[in-house]
Amino acid sequence: MTSQHASLFSVSGRVACVTGASSGLGRYVATTLAEAGAKVVGVARREQALTEWQNTMGGASGYVCHDLMDRTGLARLAEKVSAIFGAPDIVIHAAGVNHRQEADAVTAKGWDETIWINLSVPFFLSQHFVPAMKEKQWGRIVNFASLQTTRAFPGGIAYGASKGGIGQLTRAMAESWSSDGINANAIGPGFFPTELTAPVFNDAERAARNAAQTCIGRNGALEDIKGPLLFLCSEASSYVTGQVLMVDGGFTAK
Repeated sequence: MTSQHASLFSVSGRVACVTGASSGLGRYVATTLAEAGAKVVGVARREQALTEWQNTMGGASGYVCHDLMDRTGLARLAEKVSAIFGAPDIVIHAAGVNHRQEADAVTAKGWDETIWINLSVPFFLSQHFVPAMKEKQWGRIVNFASLQTTRAFPGGIAYGASKGGIGQLTRAMAESWSSDGINANAIGPGFFPTELTAPVFNDAERAARNAAQTCIGRNGALEDIKGPLLFLCSEASSYVTGQVLMVDGGFTAK
């Protein structure tokens, strides 16, 4: 790859904010961007995990310990994030919750928590960062979709509703903000080994069935996220917005 081509995928010098950065895909995303030259601010509620992550990253990283369930705290969170390296150019919404309640057992509390964290926070937190992106005429918002953006899974009625909403939210963000240089897209992971999917991977038979459902014939490895992430966060995706990029080994193609 020539240097000109490599620069298309560069995030060097960019400032990124990643929610859910203490574990799983969120932590991997935050690490990937920092290793690629971005200055990354991780957001999560577990301070010890954030501190451990920052210690492995060094000076190109910072963090804000914050519970995203605090519905009145998003403006304050945005100010704290921007105070570290400046207002972010890239915002990744990787924080998520899945209570896995069957339809007849869904509670109002579980429903509200799921919709708030998975769907409402990506919009309202982005809303706080958009003015600075508009000033620069450049920004990248990456939401996290899911297989359940388009598929119905057992025990997934609230989670599926939130992730179906992410698909439309991503398109609506693009319609609202892309004329100001802010591209909004979503990554839709298949089955990756994380804390959130531990119940799936702890069941070897179920994990094997999921792998067989893909076109490639295996479940995801964290490294599979790296290329799509850097594409959506860089100049390489300058004419791509409002899209859900499924990184699922072809699970949704079958």
